[in-house]
Amino acid sequence: MTEKANDCKSLCMLIASMLIYGTVGVLRRQIPLPSAFLSFSRGVIGGLFLLILAKVMKKDSGGKLPLNTFLLLAFTGALIGVNWMLLFEAYNHTTVAVAVLCYYMEPTIVMMLSPVIFKERLTVKKALCAAVSIIGMVFVSGVLGDSGGESGDILGVLLALSAAFLYSAVVIMNKKIVGVDAYQRVTIQLFSTGIVMLPYLLLTKGFGSLEFSASAVILIFILGIVHTGIAYALYFGSMDGLRVQTIAVFSYIDPVSALLFSALLLREPLSMLNIAGAVMIIGSALISELQTSKK
Repeated sequence: MTEKANDCKSLCMLIASMLIYGTVGVLRRQIPLPSAFLSFSRGVIGGLFLLILAKVMKKDSGGKLPLNTFLLLAFTGALIGVNWMLLFEAYNHTTVAVAVLCYYMEPTIVMMLSPVIFKERLTVKKALCAAVSIIGMVFVSGVLGDSGGESGDILGVLLALSAAFLYSAVVIMNKKIVGVDAYQRVTIQLFSTGIVMLPYLLLTKGFGSLEFSASAVILIFILGIVHTGIAYALYFGSMDGLRVQTIAVFSYIDPVSALLFSALLLREPLSMLNIAGAVMIIGSALISELQTSKK
């Protein structure tokens, strides 16, 4: 069977979505509102945008879902909400670069759990990739620096790693959800993200302490529409026109662009140890994913 060729339009869509994702950390730094509220608003606004887009584009919803599939989608959406909240909070406690790199331990976590959950064989190559990625994370965290890592940075690292663990759970559970249209899947998950954050905000009086400025409101809608709705639409819209290997490679534009944007726009410094760790994390994850996608 001949492998399909990459479509130029689809490739541009994928690159655009990755560049948008790469600016999420920079944008979060500009919004002086609680992370839980940002997760709530991002889920609701993004979900509404995709719902309207699907109607306008007359995309088939795929029909009524079985109850167990719907509940699993809702649960993964709830995990995404908590995952976003932890990552947004990580941006407040360490640099965007460190938070993003620790978050990108997710492929390594999935790889290490696959032998247990999916009964996949952990090859020597994958085991080496995992070890290199873990060492890279230690370099990135700053614990080996002169100060041994500031307490705020360590908290940021732990929050980002917790977000990575949650997203790993989402990835693993999504593999068990088959036969669901991509737009239907992500719309349910985004609304579930907003719903799960709502009781948390009410119980913690999160709504009562909110103070909105005009710029904050604009940025919230940009986060929900551009960085969620449009980015998801571009990403999923590119899938049919690209090879699996191409998607695996170009998906790493996200963390690389996040590092560049944080350095250029936020003036966040990266030490040689941080850079070495970044190369180890992104490189090992990319090599591992390429091996998987070829299979």
